[in-house]
Amino acid sequence: MLTIHAADEVRTARDAEPLKDGAVAVDGARIAAVGPLAQVRGRFPQARVRSWPGVLEPGRLHEGPLPDAPSPRERIHAVLKAGAVAILAQYADSPELRAAAERNDVLVLPGTRPEALVESGRADLAVFDETGACIATVCAGRLVHRRR
Repeated sequence: MLTIHAADEVRTARDAEPLKDGAVAVDGARIAAVGPLAQVRGRFPQARVRSWPGVLEPGRLHEGPLPDAPSPRERIHAVLKAGAVAILAQYADSPELRAAAERNDVLVLPGTRPEALVESGRADLAVFDETGACIATVCAGRLVHRRR
């Protein structure tokens, strides 16, 4: 099912100029389009639209130790709540933690990676409000965190 994630601003990369009233179309685990909402909606009129207040940008890489929590699943969820969609392999130090990451489509990487929203790229994105708090995280096309 195709979903369009629209926001007040979309940044295709951390240092990119924001696109006002932008959108990212997600088809499965991949990005189908990035651009102004009207243009993306025109290409995919049948798509479901999720509108978010704030800034939509590439999902983040959690670069340090994972937060403490009672279970591996909760440790991964804490990362997702912060807008991260990837963790460093050196901090995924148990089979249970790696399994929890895999179940949630969280990437386990040996090092940093370029973060960008591009057509045909993996649909990893996050939305942040004016205070910098994460309000939604999409990992491999799935909405895995939404602040209530």
